[in-house]
Amino acid sequence: MADAQDEQSRVASPKQVGRPRRSEQALLDAAAAVFVESGVDAPVREIAAKAGVGMGTIYRHFPTRPELVVAVYRHQVEACADAGPQMLAESATPEAALRAWVALFVEFLVTKHGLAGALQGDSAGSDALHTYFVDRLVPVCSSLLEAALESVGTASRVDAYNVLKGIGNLCIGAGSDARYKAEVLVQLFISGVLAREVR
Repeated sequence: MADAQDEQSRVASPKQVGRPRRSEQALLDAAAAVFVESGVDAPVREIAAKAGVGMGTIYRHFPTRPELVVAVYRHQVEACADAGPQMLAESATPEAALRAWVALFVEFLVTKHGLAGALQGDSAGSDALHTYFVDRLVPVCSSLLEAALESVGTASRVDAYNVLKGIGNLCIGAGSDARYKAEVLVQLFISGVLAREVR
């Protein structure tokens, strides 16, 4: 039992504190791209080819597939979180920043498709990742949402957690149905969130 708990903790927790090294970031970017194209069960050799490294390099950083998948997930969460303040500072309007960030978030949701299966039923690891996801992204979404609502003179009728939850629900099945345009529906949803309440 102790060994199983140790393994769950090791998979759910980052191997290091802070940002990964640049070489590791490149590897995680390549893995994320392959996961989008081929799913989280893609052969390691495909990831290695995309990253321009040998398979041994990947196994040296991430000895197991769950560790690699979790690392990609965390890397994408961090990229998404970091993008929020940057978009708010650089976009023409707060609404434009919110919409751009939401589009990035939708792309992230596609990237992590299949994560639960890759963790092989590790509910403790999945729960830890969900908590990490909420703790990192809800505050970012909240700041963007508040700025956008203020800029269009609309009172908040829903919080950031529910906005992200709604977006997640709209993205369900997007990866398996080419006709389903989740990104379009999500932007319509954001229009509804920002719309003035009709009395």
